[in-house]
Amino acid sequence: MTVSPFDHPLLSGLLGDEEAARHFSVEADIAAMLDFERALAEAEAECGVIPRDAESAIVKALAAFRPDTAKLRAGVTKDGVVVPELVRQIRVAVGEPHGEFVHLGATSQDVIDTSLVLRLRQVIDHIGLLLGENVVRLTGLDLEFGNRALVAVTRMQPAIPITVADRIASWRAPLERHQVRLAEMSGRLLALQFGGAAGTLEKLGDKAAAVRAALAAKLGLADAPQWHSQRDGLAEFAGWLSLTTGSLGKFGQDVVLMAEFGPDIKLSGGGGSSAMPHKQNPVKAEALVALARFNAVQLSGMHQALVHEQERSGAAWTLEWLILPQMVVATAAALRLAAELAGQIESLGH
Repeated sequence: MTVSPFDHPLLSGLLGDEEAARHFSVEADIAAMLDFERALAEAEAECGVIPRDAESAIVKALAAFRPDTAKLRAGVTKDGVVVPELVRQIRVAVGEPHGEFVHLGATSQDVIDTSLVLRLRQVIDHIGLLLGENVVRLTGLDLEFGNRALVAVTRMQPAIPITVADRIASWRAPLERHQVRLAEMSGRLLALQFGGAAGTLEKLGDKAAAVRAALAAKLGLADAPQWHSQRDGLAEFAGWLSLTTGSLGKFGQDVVLMAEFGPDIKLSGGGGSSAMPHKQNPVKAEALVALARFNAVQLSGMHQALVHEQERSGAAWTLEWLILPQMVVATAAALRLAAELAGQIESLGH
């Protein structure tokens, strides 16, 4: 059973993206959380916080660890987060006398937020490749058709003569700016979350900074002060997702209108109709408009999730879980569809 079109057995073929979605699977999430616990044990042993024997026992246990997902589900129902039950199972797997050193100085939010960032790093790689493919395809259309004539349309009325290159520029230039934005923003987004119970790493004393730096290095993330209740990085990323799908939605809307109102565009592989066999519907272009509007709606929720009371919010945090994965998959799907749509354009202008 599914309640989301992004993993629906039928709709996901149009609106989903398997590569993006797999980074939000339970398997990917648990794997990233275990990476955190392994790296934490290694960092704390290096800094003299836990014994080397404890590190070895934890790393060995994690290599063979397979969680009981039924108990994890029950734990989330009770605790609101998966980490307490996950840590309990890991400590049992490590056994005495070293189990007590698992998760030392960390809190559930450290594990969950760092898992998210680790997975977003892979998502950004995927989305970045798709974004680059769109720029390349639009550049190809420009090279092939850019000198042809079009009539500009302002406020849905014919205006003055332009070239195909002028219109393609309005599709491609925002995507090129989004490439720059993504590269610049990633340095802020891909940062370790490690603060302990209330962000102060109080259990690690004067070793806190050293452990955090070592942990960040092992995970390949930026070493930054804790951001438990500071969600601007994730909201900024959500804004980027909405900007990107909005630009792709403009491309889709233009293609729909060009296909409807004249001979300015020729597409291959349009969608069929059950009642009118002669029709070739611009399905991918329409989906781009829908995905742009979807992300624009979801963005307000991510801005609501900025409001974290004091040092941690359960409600705002949960709201992020509901919204951000769908925005990511919507964006990846839009980038995939836009590249496919550009590939279906056989002719532009006249």
